[in-house]
Amino acid sequence: MQLKETFERVKKASKSLALLTDTQRNDILNAVADAIVAQQARILQANVQDLAKMEQSNPLYDRLQLTESRLEGIASDMRNVATLPTPLGHITKQKTLPNGLRLCRVSVPFGVIGMIYEARPNVTFDVFSLCFKSGNACVLKGGKDADCSNREEVALIHEILEQYGVSKDVVALLPATHEATGEMLNAVGYIDLCIPRGGRKLIDFVRDTARVPVIETGAGVVNTYFDKDGDLEMGKAIINNAKTRRVSVCNALDCLLIHESRLSDLPALMESLLTHDPAVTLYADEKSYAALSSHLSPLTSHLLNHATEDSFGTEFMDYKLAIKTVASLEEALDHIDANGSGHSEAIVTMDEQAARQFQTHVDAACVYWNAPTSFTDGAQFGLGAEIGISTQKLGPRGPMALEEICTYKWLIEGEGQIRS
Repeated sequence: MQLKETFERVKKASKSLALLTDTQRNDILNAVADAIVAQQARILQANVQDLAKMEQSNPLYDRLQLTESRLEGIASDMRNVATLPTPLGHITKQKTLPNGLRLCRVSVPFGVIGMIYEARPNVTFDVFSLCFKSGNACVLKGGKDADCSNREEVALIHEILEQYGVSKDVVALLPATHEATGEMLNAVGYIDLCIPRGGRKLIDFVRDTARVPVIETGAGVVNTYFDKDGDLEMGKAIINNAKTRRVSVCNALDCLLIHESRLSDLPALMESLLTHDPAVTLYADEKSYAALSSHLSPLTSHLLNHATEDSFGTEFMDYKLAIKTVASLEEALDHIDANGSGHSEAIVTMDEQAARQFQTHVDAACVYWNAPTSFTDGAQFGLGAEIGISTQKLGPRGPMALEEICTYKWLIEGEGQIRS
């Protein structure tokens, strides 16, 4: 194992985190946040090197790009994490057995968390802040597209850690190679938990390859159902925000399901998407295609295409949207069952009974009623930041933050009792 020495250093350093008080952790997080803002020029310069290697038309370009405002937002999120209560040392269960043994279940760090992610340089700071606050060391494996940005960010974190007398080995960045990914996934005894954050191809590879425990996150095939009782103006705003706010993120809208009785409203629902810069390309089934085709201007007609089977169940991560006509709420639910990824789904309706049926039936981490799926985010949920969106059911589900990257242990006290 080429990286064994790195893993050994991180594992050893993880033990030292237990010696820090929550106040010390918060001071360091605030110092890193201040450094992000004060030294943003060096981070942005590294980011420019990464951006130069990617075509601006690539939908991942936006996810890769850092700006002054985005760095200020990252620093703000880190300061917010510092204000949150510590997730450590919470007594989650306590009792005394008939034999007098006193049992206490208390929250503790996992130890070392391995993070695999793609062209997302913001993840480097988010993962560090959450891991450090929760007493976890972290091993980061970023993608080659963001390698310059990630290395500059980790260098900045190391500088602050050393200023405070904390081992820089509590954060390690691996080479941006496939070989490094393989070594992390096989680092049994060193990596306590691995979290992949990226597209379906990455998630599947990690799940199928790893010998260390894994929590699946990321891939989001997101649907929104506009019901027969949906409010038009509300629907326009929700659909536009869910699709165009940031197309490269996992909570972005991929497919609009519309009740057939509301097809006459479809041109109005799509107006903001078609006039957006850049405009959204539509892949419509036969009924929705017919409803739209006669309402498009010569300037927008090229944006309308016939959907294929591949249009549904696809995470576009681009200015593209599939449209499916359904005859009932039940048909919409069947479509989501067949094509959703368990990430985020939404219904737009003024019928509370339909909304409750939708929320009860849909099997996803986050299920919305009259709100866009763009809110699926740790910071938006008041968690400070997020390490990822878990789409699995075993363990954490939905946005993962401080509590979700802690485990627990049992503390047992006795007075010499023995078991018969």
